[in-house]
Amino acid sequence: MTASAQTERRPVDRIPPLRRLFPLGLQHVLAMYAGAVAVPLIVGGALIGMGELEPGDIAYLISADLLVAGIATIIQSVGFWRFGVRLPLMQGCTFAAVGPMIVIGGEYGITAIYGSVIASGLFMMLLAPFFSRLVRFFPPIVTGTVILIIGVSLMDVAAGWVGGGTGSDDFGDPLDIGFAAGTLLLIILIERFAPPAIQRVSILLGLVIGTLVAWPFGLTDWSGVADSAWFGLALPFHFGLPTFPISAIVSMCIVGLVIMTETTGDIIAVGEIVDEPVTPRRLADGLRADGLSTVIGGVFNTFPYTAFAQNVGLVSITGVRSRYVATFAGVILVVLGLVPALGAVVEGVPLAVLGGAGVALFGMVAASGIRTLSKVRFNNSNILIVAVALGVSLLPTVSPDIYAQFPTWFTIVFDSGISAGALVAVLLNLLLNSESQQRRFGGSDRDVSAHDAVRGPSAPAQADRED
Repeated sequence: MTASAQTERRPVDRIPPLRRLFPLGLQHVLAMYAGAVAVPLIVGGALIGMGELEPGDIAYLISADLLVAGIATIIQSVGFWRFGVRLPLMQGCTFAAVGPMIVIGGEYGITAIYGSVIASGLFMMLLAPFFSRLVRFFPPIVTGTVILIIGVSLMDVAAGWVGGGTGSDDFGDPLDIGFAAGTLLLIILIERFAPPAIQRVSILLGLVIGTLVAWPFGLTDWSGVADSAWFGLALPFHFGLPTFPISAIVSMCIVGLVIMTETTGDIIAVGEIVDEPVTPRRLADGLRADGLSTVIGGVFNTFPYTAFAQNVGLVSITGVRSRYVATFAGVILVVLGLVPALGAVVEGVPLAVLGGAGVALFGMVAASGIRTLSKVRFNNSNILIVAVALGVSLLPTVSPDIYAQFPTWFTIVFDSGISAGALVAVLLNLLLNSESQQRRFGGSDRDVSAHDAVRGPSAPAQADRED
């Protein structure tokens, strides 16, 4: 393709040269890796305790997860027919499904988990065109609030990484926190003093340099590399043919609604960051891709898939809008899924170093939400929408057991601060920004389009950092 043809393309459709594509894609993988493998580790560990799996099956679950995450990312970013939003989004297993899957595994066995995952994926594909029409309920006051909630909610994950891993015996070790702070400072210095070409991979450089410095201190662990196979292929229905208990299917379909709500927020957020309008049709294509990826996950013995919000922050902080960066990252995930030893190398990155990068990434997501909200006319109603939605979203973060005595269907929705906050923001906007309320306050935020709400640091600055 000629240089002039590349220039005529929209930034989201441009393909960076390979010398830039590899490091840009790799830092997306590093930013999401810990979150990507967390779900198979948690669910797999619970199933081992129930006698449904053997300890050696965890490695298989991780390889299958990385393989399908890569396939799901490629489907979402490249797209085919009516599948894929064609934006720079990374896909991974959702945490919203962890609790229900453990309950299903204990009640009906592991094959029921995969049967309910497949059923929920089909449900999501069928519902996508109807759910996408809800995009009109996401004006800037809602969109900005949801993006802010996504960033703030993820800080709980970043804090766990900064401390060296939630639940570890030496959590909060000053050495871990020091390396997290050092990694964050390094990223900031690169962003301030390095040339634009280096700034684009500031997160990657922070992670690599932080890992190398942490090595002599014993914070890295590559012991699993020697024990890992150099090739492994996930096979369909490895643990047996799926079963389909009705109650398990209903439970996972509720999870599917939560996934679609979270993905809607992520798609709108990244669409605004890369200056691409998200139409109902485009949103439906993205939600449909989530459903297809979830079906593939059930077939290959892994779990439901959704867009990863931490990578939305990476798109914002690097200013690189090409969807093919995510595509290349998907290819890397596929390779990691097929070569478990490489996955073990990536796994050696210290959590504290990853936490330093996570503070910057998740903070950028929250800042993008604030930028969107800066376009909103803040009357008392809109202030109340942001305040209540943000407050509700933080309840399960600051008090994880607050909904422990509620039924499962309730906790599936409200234990996720993102889905709870999004639901509250939409409902309060409908209640407080009705036509009568708009007349009372002389208009609403609806005169500000979601398309104009976020354009990055500035249009010229964003363009300077494009490939």
